[in-house]
Amino acid sequence: MSKFLQNLKFQQWKRFFKILSFKERIAFFVFALGIILALSFLTVNFVLSHTQIQATSGGVYKEGTVDQQPRFINPLYLSDRDIDRDLVELIFSGLFKYNEQGEVVPDMVSEYQVKDDGRAVEVYLKKNIFWHDGQPLKAADVIFTINLLQDPQYQSPLRTKWLGITTEEMPNEGVRFKLPKKYGGFLENLTLKILPRHIFQDITPQNVPWSFSTPKYLIGSGPFKFEKIIQDRSSGYVKEIILKRNDKFYNAKPFLQKISFALYKTSDDLLKAVQTKEIQGFSLLDLKSSPKIDNFKAYDILIPRYFALFFNQGAQSNKNLAAINVKNALALAVNKEQIVQQIFNNKASQEISPILPDFYNFKKPSTSPNYNPQSAADLLEKAGFALNPATGFREKALPAEKSFIFKKNLTFRNQGQDVTELQKCLAKFPDIYPQGEINGYFGENTKAAVIKFQEKYTAEILAPSGLTQGNGEVKQGTRDALNKICFSAKTSNNVLEVTLSTGDRFPLPEIAAIIQSNWQSIGVKTNIKNASLTELQTDVLAKRDFEILLFGEALQAVPDPFPFWHSSQKNHPGLNIASYSSSKADSLLEKARESQSPTERQGLLQQFQNVLLANSPAIFLARPNYIYFLDSSIKGFATEKMIEPAKRFSAIENWYMKTKRVWK
Repeated sequence: MSKFLQNLKFQQWKRFFKILSFKERIAFFVFALGIILALSFLTVNFVLSHTQIQATSGGVYKEGTVDQQPRFINPLYLSDRDIDRDLVELIFSGLFKYNEQGEVVPDMVSEYQVKDDGRAVEVYLKKNIFWHDGQPLKAADVIFTINLLQDPQYQSPLRTKWLGITTEEMPNEGVRFKLPKKYGGFLENLTLKILPRHIFQDITPQNVPWSFSTPKYLIGSGPFKFEKIIQDRSSGYVKEIILKRNDKFYNAKPFLQKISFALYKTSDDLLKAVQTKEIQGFSLLDLKSSPKIDNFKAYDILIPRYFALFFNQGAQSNKNLAAINVKNALALAVNKEQIVQQIFNNKASQEISPILPDFYNFKKPSTSPNYNPQSAADLLEKAGFALNPATGFREKALPAEKSFIFKKNLTFRNQGQDVTELQKCLAKFPDIYPQGEINGYFGENTKAAVIKFQEKYTAEILAPSGLTQGNGEVKQGTRDALNKICFSAKTSNNVLEVTLSTGDRFPLPEIAAIIQSNWQSIGVKTNIKNASLTELQTDVLAKRDFEILLFGEALQAVPDPFPFWHSSQKNHPGLNIASYSSSKADSLLEKARESQSPTERQGLLQQFQNVLLANSPAIFLARPNYIYFLDSSIKGFATEKMIEPAKRFSAIENWYMKTKRVWK
């Protein structure tokens, strides 16, 4: 029956099309097509309006880095290599972390309380936090980590930030931190990455490895965990490090399945990998070579680090730099705009203060020097340094000084330095002291020479005393004549010369070259002394062995310039590398550090910046941004501010490459 009906319908449609004329058939098909398109449009529109795109699991993100072999993959050791810090950020986690605006927010903590007017902090861990090996993470792990870094045998660079702080385990996986004094920025200390107690507890502090270079030690609680390292078989060069998603992560599980770091030997090798789409992300330190690449977006991220010129205020300082006019002149002669344009490709801000007012939205200092080489030259003239046209450098005439002055009487058989100088003087006259013997002993020959000297200058020596012949004794009259004739005062010129010490890695040598050009253009002879990072740490910084140091410093999410400028930090290992000392500045820094009020802290730091700038212990140059290139396939990256490059991964769980549509 059904087949009969189907044949009937087919026959009817067949007759229907035969009845229609050619034009009617065309019209019918156009009409039918319109209905189909309309229905399709309505269907698509319905789906689009009632669904939304949502990130979904999947994708491997591969990032390239240059000249970075892993060395110290260890949360308690501050490696100077970005690859180490990146791996630590992804593998390990802390009680607190930084959000995409660079603010400190809870991470493993479900709740916390600041008590005792800022002298105590209590934190409570979230439930169901596990190490990568499946063991539960407990409050005991937190206390173990802090005890380890506080142990002097372990020699953690972070130890100074935890001196005097005690920990106490509390019920419900809580930890109480007791501070020796109030510290408004203490929560930032709690971004410290935690180590697994069950792995390290049986190792003595001095034997805990500085680098967790084996899978046994690379056990963290972070969003990604170690999978494997790919090395060159012959050289051992690490070519790639692969991490995989931690499916038991206590926060939102990351969308990305894996993260891979490809290590290249040169920037050219990295850029080739970009062009061939081998990697989806990278950063270049040298911003002058930042490329424009299709399908890549450059993220301009603010970071609170700056470069400055630090004057050595200590005993080894160049005495010319003690003059405030000289320091102010050097500041006026620095072309910061040139540094920003030529070195950082305009991806930096000119800096004027140690508290980075633009970054923290603070009030700028009441006065700040602008580039003005003519005013700089005028200040040097005022300080007494005139330009020598022959050399192109500035000089100051020094007061005339004698190399030696006879101050005591000398007689037969005396000996010593004064006799030696007497013999040197007499030896200048062969007719007086033909023997020319210089032995420091007042003998017969020396006495005879003194008599001849006295008689040669009778008018100056003998006549005023009513004598007619010499007696061989060196007394007042003879001393005066010797001082006048043999040791006449000589004038000398003090060339305005400075030595600029700095590192040998970009951008320090490049900035130093601009500074040298700026200063020599106003007549200041400028020498550059480059040092390796090791030499900077062990010789220049540790011994404060420099006149002017070009170096960088970095602040935190909560601005605390105390370590860099308080007088208690003048000596190594303190970070007050300029050896700056001011009781007023100290007081303001102490109050700012203790304050629990951001508004009060801001006011105190603004006062501090004005005090410090009036003393001119440094010239603040530039604050470069961090430029991060990501392929357009990478979504969810929204970091605007961070305290260091590794913190670009602090919200890695939001990154994604795959999407799907879901009903609203």
